[in-house]
Amino acid sequence: MPDSIKPWNKSIALAITGASGAQYGLRLLECLLESGARVYLMVSQAGQVLLRMEANIEVASRPEDAERFFAERFGSRPGQLRVFGRRQWTAPVASGTNPPDAMVVCPCTTGTLATIASGMSQDLIDRAADVTLKEHRKLILVVRETPFSIIHLENMLRLAKAGAVIMPANPGFYFNPRTVHEIVDFMVARVLDHLEIPHELTPRWGTD
Repeated sequence: MPDSIKPWNKSIALAITGASGAQYGLRLLECLLESGARVYLMVSQAGQVLLRMEANIEVASRPEDAERFFAERFGSRPGQLRVFGRRQWTAPVASGTNPPDAMVVCPCTTGTLATIASGMSQDLIDRAADVTLKEHRKLILVVRETPFSIIHLENMLRLAKAGAVIMPANPGFYFNPRTVHEIVDFMVARVLDHLEIPHELTPRWGTD
C-alpha cells in the first residue's frame, strides 16, 4: 500500500546528529509519534555517541534493532516509525519520488550544516536533506553550537537562501521555566509550530 493512502497525517524525516542536545531530538521524536506522524529516523555515528553520553541510550547498529527499541520506548503504532542506516540508499527519503513532507535535523552539528550547504551527500542524512531542499519541502536545522564562526554563519545564510529554516537551539525564558524539561519543550514547540503540528507544550505569548 503506498504511503500516500496510509493513515499517517504527515511524514517527517528526523535526523539526530552529534551536537549537544540529545533531549531535543528525543522529545521531538516522542511528540511527532504522539501527533500521528510517520517518522523516518536517522542517527549519525556521532549522534549515537551523543545519545550514549547525554541520554544513556545505546543505539543498536542494525536499523531493525534500533527501530524496535525506539518503537517500544515511545509506543509507536506498527509501521509508524522507520529507522534507516547511514548508507541505506534505498530508504524513501533518498529519492525525490518519495520525499517526506518535511525534515528536521535536531540537534544539528555545524559539520552536518556544512555538508548540507555544500550539496555533498556523503550519507543518508545529507542526501535526505538535499532531497528535501530540491523538492521544496521544509527543512529545519536545529543548530547547536556557540559561538558561531563566520564559516558557520555563511553556511546558515546559504541554506536560508535555499529555503531552509535555521533554528538554533536558543530557548526563551520569558515563561519562567522551572525544569530542564520545560526548556526542552520550548524548542520542540517551535519546531512543531513550523511543521504545522498542533501541540500544547508551552503557553502562547499574550495568552492568560
